[in-house]
Amino acid sequence: MVELGSGDYTYAVIEDWAKLPYGWSFKEAAAVGADSNDNVYVFSRGEHPIMVFDRDGNFLRSWGEGVFPRAHGITMGPGDTIFCTDDGDHTVRKCTLDGKVLLTLGISGQPAPFMSGNPFNRCTDGAIEPRNENFYVSDGYGNARVHKYSPDGKHLFSWGESGTGPGQFNIAHNLCTDREGWVYVADRENHRIQVFDPEGKFETQWIDMARPCGLFIDKSGDPSGQQRVYVGELGVAIGPNSQAYGLGPRVTIMDIKGNTLAKLGDGPEGEAPGQFIAPHGVCIDSRGDIYVGEVSWTHTGSGLNPPREIRSLQKLVRKV
Repeated sequence: MVELGSGDYTYAVIEDWAKLPYGWSFKEAAAVGADSNDNVYVFSRGEHPIMVFDRDGNFLRSWGEGVFPRAHGITMGPGDTIFCTDDGDHTVRKCTLDGKVLLTLGISGQPAPFMSGNPFNRCTDGAIEPRNENFYVSDGYGNARVHKYSPDGKHLFSWGESGTGPGQFNIAHNLCTDREGWVYVADRENHRIQVFDPEGKFETQWIDMARPCGLFIDKSGDPSGQQRVYVGELGVAIGPNSQAYGLGPRVTIMDIKGNTLAKLGDGPEGEAPGQFIAPHGVCIDSRGDIYVGEVSWTHTGSGLNPPREIRSLQKLVRKV
């Protein structure tokens, strides 16, 4: 069995973890989340947008067919809810765990004007403020903004603009919050994570990363109570450099101050166990196991001759 990492951050790679129904496929897994029972929700770009598995990879159900044209981000919400961000539909939908839509933000199929700052133009992800259930939406591809909402969907305020300075974004790709309510934004094409207070005030930035995409904070903390940050790094944009070391694609584990604890799979792009192609969404379950969704079709598979689907979901089991 292939292992990644070292010491307290050693993980076994579980190949073919998800047991899909016969003839089904992910096409690619844009995002992944785990509920309080460690059931895993895969937001894919195939015919079955949400596929649900137990922690052993047994298929439980699917939903969202015909609703989500282009999966991008999911966030597990309070009260057994899930927020599904669709950058092709320009909407965020709050749903029950069996797919009932409770709230829709944005107008389906109607983007706001490009870089207008108004919600949404190819929104990318959501995050919940733990103290009061306000939530944030990163509006990253056709805007350079983060929008804040009340729990009932009232728009409170927004911040950000296109650029490379503090508080500016070049694809606000994913975001999450910590226990205290600080907001962390994966500013992908600026190769950094920016940290803001709940009012959108810039506090600091973390660098030394290669196009951060997936972002997850374990608010429960490890046995010592320390929160951990999990970053899925897409890696370099130029093809030949994908075979270099130290440039991603990889999953990086950090502490809440931005110090690197481990880099998993920090080698050439590839399909072998423990290698990555395009980490796009990441989460952990209650046992600290990591689930990594990759946009392997968009990144690589669609350009092969002939085109073919490539593995897009991996489970890494923490060794204790």
